[in-house]
Amino acid sequence: MIGGTYLRVGLFMLAGIALLVAFVWYLGGARIGRGALYESYFSESVQGLEVGASVKFRGVTIGRVSEIGLANAEYGPEYNEGAGSARERESYSLVFVRYAIDTAKVGPIPDTKTAIERGLRVRIASQGLTGISYLELDFVDPERYPALAVPWQPKAQFIPSMPSTFTQVQDAAQQFLAKLNRVDIDSLSIQLTGLISDLRTNVSNGDVHDTLAAATTLLRSTNDTLQAADLPGLSADLKRTSTAIRDTVQGEETQKLLSNAALAADRIASVAARLPPLIASLQAFSQRAGSGTADLEQTLVPLLRDTRAVVQNLRELTDSLRRYPAQILGGPPPHATGAVR
Repeated sequence: MIGGTYLRVGLFMLAGIALLVAFVWYLGGARIGRGALYESYFSESVQGLEVGASVKFRGVTIGRVSEIGLANAEYGPEYNEGAGSARERESYSLVFVRYAIDTAKVGPIPDTKTAIERGLRVRIASQGLTGISYLELDFVDPERYPALAVPWQPKAQFIPSMPSTFTQVQDAAQQFLAKLNRVDIDSLSIQLTGLISDLRTNVSNGDVHDTLAAATTLLRSTNDTLQAADLPGLSADLKRTSTAIRDTVQGEETQKLLSNAALAADRIASVAARLPPLIASLQAFSQRAGSGTADLEQTLVPLLRDTRAVVQNLRELTDSLRRYPAQILGGPPPHATGAVR
């Protein structure tokens, strides 16, 4: 009876273990078996990343991790002897992670090489504060995160990795600490102490003290001037002046003056519009007057010439009559003086 009870308990425990294994296989291995197989290499710790962890693209689960191991154990025995350079030898210290991606969840995508050239990278991400990690695929700047070259032929399609956010923060902190370690704290402290001492001396009795004293005196003088200036009365005067100016501008006489000015401006514009034709008429009249003057000059020149000749003849006749008055009566002209005997 007791042996039958132990048998039933043992069978129940075996059945439970079998169900647990089947459940784990369903969550991990069954889903991992579908889709394309990829692998990536990491130079950082993969702590928290386990087989069966999710592979996500911008938060959407598209696959599962199928295998995690060391590159030296996977590729070292066959390729390690041919690795001559130090960089190639360092490659065997990487951690490789293989994972299956369900292509049905991804949809139509370009080939892996084209996607890598466009910046497809994978990194380790953490789910909050639980410490459980997963792989995250995303497109980034390919120049900032260049693809890693390895000296072996990957057994699955290769997708380059990039540092995780925690690693980037850790590297930045380490660089900051390294720079901080290079700073001479003792010398900096001595210089800072001297600077504070010099500043205290200047504030007490140096140039800074004199400047502050002069500024205080200036502020006091300004305050006294403002108090003596009777600002309320000045403000009231300005207000009254502004009111008087506004009343003058809005007054009836000012409005009439503005209206008359506008009317005068309109008339001036009208007169100005008539000026071009008037100027053209004056120019035409001037041209006609010039032509008439030329014609008159051509007519008067001969007449004046004849008149001059007549006047010359009259002058000679007058001189002749003045000398010989007898010619008026028709007498003979006098004989020459030499002919009298």
